[in-house]
Amino acid sequence: MSTEQFDLIVLGAGSAARDGAGKAKREHGANVAMIERERWGGSCPNIACRPTKAYLTAAELVHDINTQAANRGIEVSSPKIDMTRLRAWKNSIRRDQDSWVEVLGGQYTVVPGEATFVDEQTVRVGNAVELSAERILIATGGRTAVPPIPGIEQVDWIDHISALELDRVPESLLVIGAGPVGLEFAQIFARLGSRVAIVNHGTQIAARADTEAANELQASLEEERIEVILTDGGVERFSRNGKSLEATLTGGRTIAVSDVLLASGRTANVEALGLDGIGVEASPRGIVVDDRQRTTVGGIWAAGDAAAGPMFTPTAQYQARIAIEDMFASNGAGRRAAYEILPTAIFTDPELGSVGLTESEARAQGFEVEVVKHPLSAVTRAQFSTSRRGLYKIVFDRGSRKVLGVHVVSRGASDIVGGLALALGLGVTIDDMALVHHVYPSYGEGLKAAAEQALAPVRV
Repeated sequence: MSTEQFDLIVLGAGSAARDGAGKAKREHGANVAMIERERWGGSCPNIACRPTKAYLTAAELVHDINTQAANRGIEVSSPKIDMTRLRAWKNSIRRDQDSWVEVLGGQYTVVPGEATFVDEQTVRVGNAVELSAERILIATGGRTAVPPIPGIEQVDWIDHISALELDRVPESLLVIGAGPVGLEFAQIFARLGSRVAIVNHGTQIAARADTEAANELQASLEEERIEVILTDGGVERFSRNGKSLEATLTGGRTIAVSDVLLASGRTANVEALGLDGIGVEASPRGIVVDDRQRTTVGGIWAAGDAAAGPMFTPTAQYQARIAIEDMFASNGAGRRAAYEILPTAIFTDPELGSVGLTESEARAQGFEVEVVKHPLSAVTRAQFSTSRRGLYKIVFDRGSRKVLGVHVVSRGASDIVGGLALALGLGVTIDDMALVHHVYPSYGEGLKAAAEQALAPVRV
């Protein structure tokens, strides 16, 4: 079997893989091979970020018509969702697989199939193709983790992929997990007509979020009659009762539902790579990497959901760029991965957007923490909506006045916090935020209103 030589082999074709391959070719003239076993383009444009947001916007429109049309003087009939047409629209706004292959194949050598390591510099695809390179980037992504719940083998469960292919709205839905995926899909189907319950192991939804912000989002969801169940355990077992599924929760309560959506975690796609045979350390949570995305074997890097660390599309791209810089840097001057100021968002309605430290994280790190808050209901822009649940919260250090974290529960929260990452990185103070000009009426002005509470009173 002949072996073809490349400057870089990329395993995967998702966000990390495409960003890494593009940077290597564009900036270093690298001859790149890209291997993909299942989905050219990866999860985000095909089955995750983009198609999910298509469903979110449709559900938001249904909700707004139901709750706001009448008091605006707009006469409409009650909206009904046609899942077949919604799915067709979702499919129309994404690139098909043939188009992905055409685009990627014009830039790289694309090889379809399952890759397995032969040695540290060689991978085999199927039984006929071997490729070799001094640099290999593993970016094989991840998939839904299936929790080891007794009886789950009887459950024809759905996840964020299969939920987008349903031709019906579930009559009743149990969502397992209250992270971004679980919360977003819970609200989608509740607004489309499902009776929805979320069960989550832990003391709050959105476990990584600031507690007050998470509680405010939970209150908003519960006002839409989404039941949120927080337990010390979760689902203990599943059983069938005729056409319905029964989920027994920690504490003995049983819930009967028509459908179950799994959203309690992700598993890295690494099993088929044969990493044990070459000494790359990995676990179900991902490949172990350092702050340059190096694995435990020289010449092999990992990025995106395949690597242990944050699982977001922007961080996958960020990690891949760091890995490429490290691969081709001659003096070791490449960047190192850092996540202290990482903007994130949960795209529910209202959104929960965060950047920097939560209040509890700031206290744990020894800062003299001060907090200012402002309710969404006091912001003029919010008065044009029926929603009154929302929060603007700023965490800052008492002595230096430096802003440590910002947490927003509001429509447009993702846009608000995204623009603040640069400000926090440059050391913005609470006074800077209080005294800056702002747009009126906007959702963003709630942050200024919160910050103004930290200003010393004027003495007269």
